[in-house]
Amino acid sequence: MRRSGTTLSFLLTERVREPVDSGVAPVSHLGGGVILRRFSGTLLLPPLSSRLGSSGEAESAAPVVFTIGSRGTERSHGSAQSSFDLENGLPSGRGPLDAQSGSSLGRALQPPVHHGQRRESFLYRSDSDHEPSPKAVSRTSSAASDLHGEDMIVTPFAQVLASLRTVRSNVAALAHGAGSATRQALLGTPPQSSQQAAPAEESGLQLAQETLEELDWCLEQLETLQTRRSVGEMASNKFKRMLNRELTHLSETSRSGNQVSEYISQTFLDQQAEVELPAPPTEDHPWPMAQITGLRKSCHTSLPTAAIPRFGVQTDQEEQLAKELEDTNKWGFDVFKVAELSGNRPLTAVIFSVLQERDLLKTFQIPADTLLRYLLTLEGHYHSNVAYHNSIHAADVVQSAHVLLGTPALEAVFTDLEVLAAIFACAIHDVDHPGVSNQFLINTNSELALMYNDSSVLENHHLAVGFKLLQGENCDIFQNLSTKQKLSLRRMVIDMVLATDMSKHMSLLADLKTMVETKKVTSLGVLLLDNYSDRIQVLQSLVHCADLSNPAKPLPLYRQWTERIMAEFFQQGDRERESGLDISPMCDKHTASVEKSQVGFIDYIAHPLWETWADLVHPDAQELLDTLEDNREWYQSRVPCSPPHAIGPDRFKFELTLEETEEEEEEDERH
Repeated sequence: MRRSGTTLSFLLTERVREPVDSGVAPVSHLGGGVILRRFSGTLLLPPLSSRLGSSGEAESAAPVVFTIGSRGTERSHGSAQSSFDLENGLPSGRGPLDAQSGSSLGRALQPPVHHGQRRESFLYRSDSDHEPSPKAVSRTSSAASDLHGEDMIVTPFAQVLASLRTVRSNVAALAHGAGSATRQALLGTPPQSSQQAAPAEESGLQLAQETLEELDWCLEQLETLQTRRSVGEMASNKFKRMLNRELTHLSETSRSGNQVSEYISQTFLDQQAEVELPAPPTEDHPWPMAQITGLRKSCHTSLPTAAIPRFGVQTDQEEQLAKELEDTNKWGFDVFKVAELSGNRPLTAVIFSVLQERDLLKTFQIPADTLLRYLLTLEGHYHSNVAYHNSIHAADVVQSAHVLLGTPALEAVFTDLEVLAAIFACAIHDVDHPGVSNQFLINTNSELALMYNDSSVLENHHLAVGFKLLQGENCDIFQNLSTKQKLSLRRMVIDMVLATDMSKHMSLLADLKTMVETKKVTSLGVLLLDNYSDRIQVLQSLVHCADLSNPAKPLPLYRQWTERIMAEFFQQGDRERESGLDISPMCDKHTASVEKSQVGFIDYIAHPLWETWADLVHPDAQELLDTLEDNREWYQSRVPCSPPHAIGPDRFKFELTLEETEEEEEEDERH
């Protein structure tokens, strides 16, 4: 098989597997790096056909199916359901594929207007400095057709599986040829002449040689696989090496490119910059380590049911607010308008509306007055003087997750408890955010950094505050859940909020892409969400996508978010300047390039993430990818000319871990 930059190419045709003794020749390896395999254009996540009343217990784990066929083919799902346990998965005596028969989902988003050939993310470029790009032209946009032409497999574990499938197919072909010769001898059929046999023998030798090459490559990959590393980490390290080359090249283009490269490296790659810290100021009143900071006494008294406003907020513009909230299910929802009409209580209004629409108050017996009291208290712990990480952002993430959960591929896959956990996680994921980064808190020896040992400092704090507020008077919205439900919900919320730590982005992306691609090359083409690990991985990715949804929103909304995040960055930069600290990347208002930062953010962070999510829920996210591309081009057209950045000691250099350095050296030795 032709392999360039450890990227495999597949034709989207159905893979045929015949017994070696059948009369039909099995599918064999075709030259040029092509494998005939099952079409995997559409991922179908069958819905849950039944609920358990108001109990809200986690129901069956519905499988995700890579369907075979072209546009118009019905996406089937399972109607038969079984109980799903977060700890144990499907009950005993039931196979993982038992729930695949049933009625059609019957819903699909219409493809948007063809965008030509959509750009691919950097993940599809060569992983080697010694080889050209594995594919000179981009894949045809899936918005135009369900058949992508070719499907690129880029995660190492999925590549190993695909290569082994090629070996299996080749061996089947060789065995079939040997079987034919044996049958000829038994039947007394005259053997072929030497001239006729020569081409067949030459073809067999070539096939055998290619098969040995495939086996050698697979063995090399498996022999270097460390037992303590996950297959997702293999992809994560590969993507980091690739991003190293991209960012190093970007840093050489201009001074602003250097800043963007440094920002992406320090924010999204779990790297902590070593800085010289000034002596921390002494405090007259040391803060007790056991105390959760940021908590304030609620000033909201219990309200009688009759006094609860329609959308949970007091406003004299209720009709206008109602009109805006009608768009809660739409991706272009204007959360800024809702904030204006709700008296700057968008989080309360959005969650109140979403939970009522999903009928979750009734399902989990959540008293309306308790919900309202908790939401008002929660929103009061978001800081309105923080430009970006305030309650408007929290409301936007809640609404975005609500829309993603409602897409045809996902709308009935998760249980009511999982949906409630996802919405709650989005609601609290940035509560009491101080408007500075984790690295700033670490660099300034903050009490929060000390409490959480410099690990996901803010994310741990958001969780602590969000759950602690439930203990307030008449604030426990989960009071009627069973003990098992409470424990399950808390576990899911913790996992989802911790995954919003941007330094974990590359690992989360690699795990999701490995999951999707691994199932693409399996014989069944089925992704079974029948265990907690797989289900929470999809939910974590969904919340992460919602948190990074700004570039995929309509341009007017995206521009407002960009202005807010840059204002927050500049405020942090001013504080760093006043404290004598090095100013963080993109936080210096005198030198930062807003337009170039957004182009870099889309190219290296948002695009790869949304591209992978679109593969999972294909074709439901194609319009979002088109919007993302349009927004990128808008900012790209406004990037100011910047002088080349002089080569010097301050130029950005991507730092690899010892493990990643060894992998890169091994890759270089092969060439």
